[in-house]
Amino acid sequence: MGIFDWDLVTGRLEMDDTALAVFDMAPGEYDGVPASLGARVLADEARRLDALVAQALKEGNDRYGAYFRLRDRSGTQRWTHTQGLVRRDATGRPVRILGVVRDASEELSESATRLGLDEGRRDRTSVVEATTAALAHARTIQDITDMLGDAQGLEYFGAASLVMGLMEGGRIHLVAEGPTGTFVPGTRYTRVDEPYPMGEVIRTLRPRFIDTAEEFAAEYPVLWPHVSDLGISSAAYLPLIAQARPIGALGLLYRDRTGFSADERNLLVALGSSIAQSLQRAMLYEQEHDLAEGLQQAMLPRRIPEIPGAQIAVRYRAARLGRDIGGDWYDVVQLPGDRVGAVIGDVQGHDTQAAAVMGQLRIVLRAYAAEGHTPATVMARASVFLHELDTDRFATCTYAEADPATGLVQIVRAGHVDPLVQDPTGTPRRLPVEGGLPLGLSAEFDHLDYPVTTVELDPGETLLLYTDGLVEKPGSDLDEGLQWLSSLVKRGPRELDELADQLCEVVDERGGDDDVAILLLRRDISRESGSAGRLQQHVGQDDPEALRSSRHMIRAAVRAWGAEGRSDEIELVADELVTNALMHTDGGAIVTLRMLPGSERRLRVEVEDGSSVLPRRREAGDSGVSGRGLLLVEQISDQWGVEPRGNGKSVWCEFATRVEGGAAGESAASAEAAEATMAAFLDPADLDDLAETAGAAGTARPAKGGEGGEGDEGDESAEEGEGGQAARAADPGRRPED
Repeated sequence: MGIFDWDLVTGRLEMDDTALAVFDMAPGEYDGVPASLGARVLADEARRLDALVAQALKEGNDRYGAYFRLRDRSGTQRWTHTQGLVRRDATGRPVRILGVVRDASEELSESATRLGLDEGRRDRTSVVEATTAALAHARTIQDITDMLGDAQGLEYFGAASLVMGLMEGGRIHLVAEGPTGTFVPGTRYTRVDEPYPMGEVIRTLRPRFIDTAEEFAAEYPVLWPHVSDLGISSAAYLPLIAQARPIGALGLLYRDRTGFSADERNLLVALGSSIAQSLQRAMLYEQEHDLAEGLQQAMLPRRIPEIPGAQIAVRYRAARLGRDIGGDWYDVVQLPGDRVGAVIGDVQGHDTQAAAVMGQLRIVLRAYAAEGHTPATVMARASVFLHELDTDRFATCTYAEADPATGLVQIVRAGHVDPLVQDPTGTPRRLPVEGGLPLGLSAEFDHLDYPVTTVELDPGETLLLYTDGLVEKPGSDLDEGLQWLSSLVKRGPRELDELADQLCEVVDERGGDDDVAILLLRRDISRESGSAGRLQQHVGQDDPEALRSSRHMIRAAVRAWGAEGRSDEIELVADELVTNALMHTDGGAIVTLRMLPGSERRLRVEVEDGSSVLPRRREAGDSGVSGRGLLLVEQISDQWGVEPRGNGKSVWCEFATRVEGGAAGESAASAEAAEATMAAFLDPADLDDLAETAGAAGTARPAKGGEGGEGDEGDESAEEGEGGQAARAADPGRRPED
């Protein structure tokens, strides 16, 4: 009889040499951890003992006792008995168990076992419950076959070997066998009418119990030579029946036993029924999964365009729990001038309606972006579209329009999570993006103004767009999820596709009830800074933030396109044109910058407004503060003009940034001349009046009658000088780099 001392506080279980001998273990083989005894205690017996001890501790019992079976080094099973005395502290909390363990093989005979002492294995209810509990976690056929084929699955049935086949096209497909190395060649696919026990039970819908090795050899001479080396002495083959039709068969092969009692036969039939029901659920789940996956993939873009100067990786993962279909999506839109529109979004819900709404919304966003609308307009129109659909769903979304040539990215966010930006060293940072209401809601509440956040991606930097399923975890808030994602990205691989794969692997391992979409956009390090490009920004009335954003865009484009030498001139003229469009029309303005290709590289600035009346020049007079606009544009730019545009017009001007055969001295002289020209127009004596006219916020306001207003559109160009000078006067401390 051996003695043990179990410290419940530290978890250590000390055993003397006699107790270790009962477990057939040498003193040096045991490390004081109870789990180390798992190799000796059978799995169902271990669960029963754990439940027995837990019950004694929970109910306040001071002692317990039980018989259980061990497996020694040779694999032979034998009976053991243990008794424990529970010690508690002053508060009644159990802190220690002192007990004995002894070999009980001689006192328990086989007949006693059949009378019910072997409750862990012979009790029909407990065995069926254990199997059912294990199958409850299985969602797919592969999950079930993995559970049945491993050592733990064999323990549930007390079998030495197991095989399972499923019906496929009138044949039996062997989908599980265990342990490894027991596969019989030529039986992967068999016909139902072949002389195998699986085919027999499927044909007759009745179980087949083989009590002896001799019976096995006589009844199935084709199969017996392949299994005789396994030491098989009996077997049970069970039809797997679901909804009154056979879906497969299960075979259990045993060593060191013969015959099956009535209770054992009933137990095995009940287990076969439980497995069949689980398989049926798994088949229905996989059919639904395949349908959902096909629908989801049909809604997502089939291919991602190649964008010069950018690398793009996209991924989608369905939810592991609940429905496999959802409303998450991504899209990549190729825009003129080698620009790219990146979309990430999430429609409310996880059902076919969410997927259907997502598909329509993705197409609409793509169409609006391809038409050339600004990011804010794309988002606003998509919101109106969703609101007008016959649905109560809303959607969150982020749309980013990027120009890899300059690195400039214009981002609009509709209730979505903030993106991340990863620098070339791998370090990520959260990118705060000012946002509006989710799509659908902004139209319902008439809040369709979506602010645009403009950022620059340096070569090698990566923009990470994703849906909330990537960062939302039970028990954690959004900030914790973003910190977790930042840490994961920082530790992740540098290759874009490998990083996307790793993010998806983490999602697969974590599970969850929300699907995930990921879009990674990286600006190439090798992108030539002088490549042609096109940038566009909408500037609304009374929107100083948009005005600042347009200046940011202009400075970034000038720097990226190698036109730093004319930066002040370009920004001054653009300010002039934009501010006058805001002052003398009722709507906003659209400013567009383009680098024209050719031997003489020219940067073109276009400002479009909604007025169809063309500007004309007039003299400002000696003391006037207006009328200098077109003269300023004419003096500073190399070329300028006006083009009708549907219901409006576009005023444009061009600047040569690199002339064949030009010299540095010519550039310097041009810069000095431009500086002198600007000084002549920016008379400090006029600044106060100009600032008062335009508004202290630096945003021009439309004139309501009087000189230069819509009532006198013919004099619009005469006021052009006032707008740009007013914008600078409102912020006289602003440097060209600000």
